[in-house]
Amino acid sequence: MSLLGIDIGTSGCKGAAYSAGGEVLSTAKRSYPIVHPEPGWAELESAEVLGRVFDVIRETAAGCGADPVRAIAFSSMGEAMVPVSADRRILGNSILMADSRGGGYVEELRERLGTERFYGINPNVLSPNYSYPKLKWIMEHRPELFEAADLFLLWGDFAAYMLGCEPLTSFSLANRTLLFDIRKEDWSDELLSLAGISRDKLPVPTASGTPAGTVSPAVAERLGLPPGVLVVVGAHDQCCNSLGSGIYSAGRAVCGIGTVECIAPTYAGIPEAGAMLEAGLNIEHHAVAGLYTSFIYNQAGALVNWFKETFASADERLLPDGADLLEILNGEMPEAPTGLLVLPYFEMTGAPTFLDASGVIAGLKTTTTRGEILKGLMEAETFYFVDSIDRLSRMGIDTSEFVATGGGARSDRWLQIKADIFGVPFVRPAITEAGTLGAAILAGVAAGVFGDVREGADLFVEPEKTFEPDAGRHDIYRERYRAYETLYPSLRGIL
Repeated sequence: MSLLGIDIGTSGCKGAAYSAGGEVLSTAKRSYPIVHPEPGWAELESAEVLGRVFDVIRETAAGCGADPVRAIAFSSMGEAMVPVSADRRILGNSILMADSRGGGYVEELRERLGTERFYGINPNVLSPNYSYPKLKWIMEHRPELFEAADLFLLWGDFAAYMLGCEPLTSFSLANRTLLFDIRKEDWSDELLSLAGISRDKLPVPTASGTPAGTVSPAVAERLGLPPGVLVVVGAHDQCCNSLGSGIYSAGRAVCGIGTVECIAPTYAGIPEAGAMLEAGLNIEHHAVAGLYTSFIYNQAGALVNWFKETFASADERLLPDGADLLEILNGEMPEAPTGLLVLPYFEMTGAPTFLDASGVIAGLKTTTTRGEILKGLMEAETFYFVDSIDRLSRMGIDTSEFVATGGGARSDRWLQIKADIFGVPFVRPAITEAGTLGAAILAGVAAGVFGDVREGADLFVEPEKTFEPDAGRHDIYRERYRAYETLYPSLRGIL
């Protein structure tokens, strides 16, 4: 039997089937566009994206050959929700985290409850990124949609629901709504009351790894799945990513480099609220029972994609089949740290700053090459995390090594930049698409293939390469970081 992990992200979805013996049997991926109906808006066409997710399931399952799929679980982005009816009809688009709508509702919540009181219930730093402000916006500006929707489902839950399962959500995904009580492990009656949202419109929170049902016969036939495939509650993508990188105990951190880069340390319990709030860090359930994690995140691959489209789109059209444009561009980057200072605020930033400003590239000359600009972007998006990593170290949280996953982890140059800036090793595992692997491990435990998550992770996760920091470059970067710290304060009035 094989285990299927599906990772649903902001701009694409990936699938991978894994054998019970530790082999990757097949993979598939699809991309989809982000739509911008108005300036500052960012949505996904829900039906189109679900179709791509189903295509990935169909293609991955077809590649399993004589090892048919036994169980499936989803890793998915947080915050974005899909309105659906009780008879599983899709009623509208899904509003993404980067969408600017709803900021006023966050300030209203802050005024009514207070930051500390709110954080004591749902330990997230209040910002417009989460589900709550989007739901409030729909209530006020699309009341007919809000009333017609029987459920608002986060993407992993929505995909499982459309396979024919019960509307369940993991504790980790529920946390991303701002409506979840982390200690009670249930929706907060107080927060729901303040929001004016009935719990009947939300999925039931449950632990990752809980069986959610089986794929319905009709859907199974459409997707080429055998009868009775078990569907298992997965987790927020960064939690699955952590598990899929081999983190199933406290004290290690994963660095997931995709459209967004997210650094996620792991804790054995809920950390002290005051210090975490002061550091601007959230607390969330991990995919593994008894563990918790935090997320420090910002644009990463999004900046590289912008660079490619802006500076190298003509090159991509001329490349022969099989050539990798990013590898070619990486080869144009200088070995030494650049003289550029880049402010990686091209979109609304993530935790801990949550700033809606603008990007800056300072230090340009007529001799500046595009390779320097690309490296400057990679340096700056890494600088974004330095202060938070230093804070974690001062709090006694181990940040002496990072496991790098995601599409960006395949770039040797990018990982070396990170090792040089942080001054600690970055380890790339053999399987860098850890989100699908983490989901598959959860599916395997629920299906009885593995005795526990440790057994599943140990079967698949092994280091491929370690990037050690260069002491000389680290010293240069520490000096450059001091200049980087002054950039936004100097330009705040303009940006």
